[in-house]
Amino acid sequence: MASRTLNPAGPGPMGPGRPAWKGTPVDAIATISQRISEIHSLIGSVTPAATTTAAVASSTATAAGASSAVFADTLATATATADPLAAAAAQLNADGVPVTLAGYGNGLIPESALSTIDGSTERMWAPATEQLDALLADARADGITIGITDGYRDYDSQVSLAASKGLYSSGGLAAVPGTSQHGWGLAVDLGLDADALAWMRENAGSYGFVEAVAREPWHWEFQPAS
Repeated sequence: MASRTLNPAGPGPMGPGRPAWKGTPVDAIATISQRISEIHSLIGSVTPAATTTAAVASSTATAAGASSAVFADTLATATATADPLAAAAAQLNADGVPVTLAGYGNGLIPESALSTIDGSTERMWAPATEQLDALLADARADGITIGITDGYRDYDSQVSLAASKGLYSSGGLAAVPGTSQHGWGLAVDLGLDADALAWMRENAGSYGFVEAVAREPWHWEFQPAS
């Protein structure tokens, strides 16, 4: 601000015996305006620092969120790897049909969408094949021989089987064409002797396979959620 001094000549314009400011009112206003500008500049120099702090905090929070998401994905992958049946079950829709195959239709699935069973030309849905391969290997390790009679069955084959074997509902051995689990790559017919059948009944559930049809001990279905 402008300096102030007493007028040595005597009374100022404000009255006898009172000090008078040196300078004009315009000068005082200019000085005040300058001081206000300085204050604004000082505030402006502090604000970016606050903004930067907020940005750092926001960035840290974002990084933490991303890390949590990565951890969750890693955990889910590890869990699926540790429990392949749970991973397979997660790939089935509400009707128990593989989501990746449902769009084709029962008995209309291309070979490229299925997986070949080890030691056979028969095919099944890939997760079912993976588990069946492990089952067969473990059975062999136990001295048990299990043959593969039939896997995926296309629609025309289902029609032919129903015509020759009759429908199960009428005492036959065939499902209504278009409804067989063979048509989804989820069923397999096995060649089993008494020892192999006993082994299957004791161990197959650990691989997701169940003896699902009465009167057909050779017919096993992959039901990983069971």
